[in-house]
Amino acid sequence: MTLSNIEIAPGINKQVTPTGAQGKWIDCDNVRFRYGYPEKIGGWEQNTTNSLVGVARAIHLWADLSGNKYIAIGTHKGLFIYYEGAFYDISPLDTTLTSCTFTSTNGSSTVTVNKANHSLQRGDLFTFTSVTLPGGGATGFTTSDFTTNTFEIISRETNTFTITMASNESGTGMSSAGSASVNPYKRVGDFAQTRGYGFGTGLWGGETADLVQSTLNGALLDDTAGTGGSGTSITLASTTGFPTSGTIRVGAELITYTGVSSNDLTGITRAQLGSNRSAHSDGATVTNATSFVGWGDATSEIEVSLEPGNWSLDNFGEVLIATIRNNKSFEWNPSASSALETRATEISSNPQQSVMTMVSDRDRHVIHLGTQTTIGVGDTQDKMFIRFSDQENKSDYTPTSTNTAGTFRLDSGTRIVGAVNAGSYNLILTNTSAYSMTFIGPPFTFGIQQVGSNCGLISQHGIVAVNGVVYWMGQAGGFYLFDGTVKKIPCSVEDFVFTTTDDDDLGLNFGSSDIIYAGYNSLYGEINWFYPKANSSQIDRVVTYNYLEGVWTIGSLARSTYYDKTIFDNPYATEYDLTGTPTFPIIQGVTNSNGSSILYAHEIGNNQKTGDAVSTPIVASIQSGDFEITGGDIGAGEFFVKIRRFIPDFRALVGNATITINLKDFPSDTEASSSLGPFTVNNSTQKVDTRARARAANLKIENTTTNETWRYGTFKADIQLDGRR
Repeated sequence: MTLSNIEIAPGINKQVTPTGAQGKWIDCDNVRFRYGYPEKIGGWEQNTTNSLVGVARAIHLWADLSGNKYIAIGTHKGLFIYYEGAFYDISPLDTTLTSCTFTSTNGSSTVTVNKANHSLQRGDLFTFTSVTLPGGGATGFTTSDFTTNTFEIISRETNTFTITMASNESGTGMSSAGSASVNPYKRVGDFAQTRGYGFGTGLWGGETADLVQSTLNGALLDDTAGTGGSGTSITLASTTGFPTSGTIRVGAELITYTGVSSNDLTGITRAQLGSNRSAHSDGATVTNATSFVGWGDATSEIEVSLEPGNWSLDNFGEVLIATIRNNKSFEWNPSASSALETRATEISSNPQQSVMTMVSDRDRHVIHLGTQTTIGVGDTQDKMFIRFSDQENKSDYTPTSTNTAGTFRLDSGTRIVGAVNAGSYNLILTNTSAYSMTFIGPPFTFGIQQVGSNCGLISQHGIVAVNGVVYWMGQAGGFYLFDGTVKKIPCSVEDFVFTTTDDDDLGLNFGSSDIIYAGYNSLYGEINWFYPKANSSQIDRVVTYNYLEGVWTIGSLARSTYYDKTIFDNPYATEYDLTGTPTFPIIQGVTNSNGSSILYAHEIGNNQKTGDAVSTPIVASIQSGDFEITGGDIGAGEFFVKIRRFIPDFRALVGNATITINLKDFPSDTEASSSLGPFTVNNSTQKVDTRARARAANLKIENTTTNETWRYGTFKADIQLDGRR
């Protein structure tokens, strides 16, 4: 037996055809490369049976001064802590609604909460406090039925909203009776990226049909009221051209109205369509957003594009700093009394609208990016404006001659997308350019220098720092690094990731690119970018760059967030289930919470294990390009060959592996496997007879059951030329 050794280079190459990819791997799933050879990735385990409400959009790991380890997870519904095997709800609360009353009907689990001119929305979460109920048999519910649960709003009107109780009303029924206070969770935003209104969102150059603008005649406060504190109306300088009902945009806030009276828009409802409520000054611009149309599109009613809800998470010492995108910043101190039973609270004197915040570790400054030029005035948010605190003081942002607080505005791009601390410097990415921000001390505090152009960041979390080098996915495609200069990273799967040809394609859905999440795995020198494929609004694919080996892989691993092991023994990540019912917190009346998020510890074992200890297999596979055999160019179809047998070459093989030899006569042919395959091999398999004949062949390796893992070596086969016919 004369053996041929088929050498296959490390990494996946999808820039060429399968026939042109001789000596290359062309496809894989759940595979990484180590020492030049492919192997199955490690497994993951769910550390708790509970799943969080909503889709996780940010994750952060840190330890307090006593060495206690925490994981903070921000979803589009709230903010949560994982500590020693359990979740805790620290979601910040919005303004309390007092003097609410109840209406119920005998035999029904639906309860209507009455509150005039509230701004709560369907799907909002809240808790009750200060509950009193009427006597006389009007209700069978108890105060604890209301105060011990978190509720979701099932439906809403201007003056009412409904909830679902755990049981039916057993009393005669309440009619605007009793009283309670409602404590709404601070709204984070939508669970998915949708079409947007304004420059830089939705279709480029989108505009409203019959664009009409006016200005506020009176200020709007950060509450539910109209101008001048009125309950239901907003006064404009002129309502000429505004439809009789519709939607307006003031700053980044969307407000609906039901009527027009003189210069008043009446029946208003603040903070609509996933936007956040904020203050607006007298004279602020008001834009009709009732209809949206992009170039080449037909007008559609109330089609307003919005960024998905998102968080930025960091720690200032042991204190967690959490910022809702384009909203306020909150803090949570793990060393405070009963900290795990205490919610995050707003940080005093901080900007009330920021794209994100970050902590400059070495110099101890809190940096707000894309923030307010005037703190507390909502209309002053500038997506290119930077504001940083005094050193060691997260609540002082007023520059003086005796502190290090300050401001700076970037000038290349239209918005700051994201940033990362890289140790000795911070790298800030706009939608077009890169800036280095380095601490230099008083009087200027920071030196800010543009270091790159035409290299904008694709998403807030699409960037990571590794040993002083920053890696990110580009706004217009491609991958980049900064190590003193901006460089584009050669990528052998670039066209596959960034080109979408149809709805079934695995390429990136640019319409949902804002949710892309980058995660670093220091155990293997890997940088993962998790992204949504074509026609998907949520993450379901991954592309991985191994900077140690300089190779790329692809796969179906879906993680909405990912964080390196740092203080733990393993990386942690979240998986999103759109159809899953969340179990934490316990929410009464869940109908539309937009799925649930599961927390996993990664690189554990060989399987995927749920919180109930049930293991399912991780199917890992890799496929080569077509073989070319010495003595004839098989790709050109000059010779047939016989593959009589092969010798398996595995290291660390646990269980079985399946090997398939795919055969083709011409490059365009549909692959057919050898008549005796697929072949199952294990550690005792010395050789495998194949009886395969074709002009071209390629190799596929995979496993399909639990407790299997493998690392592949080389393909040694008995291959003979067998003529031209």
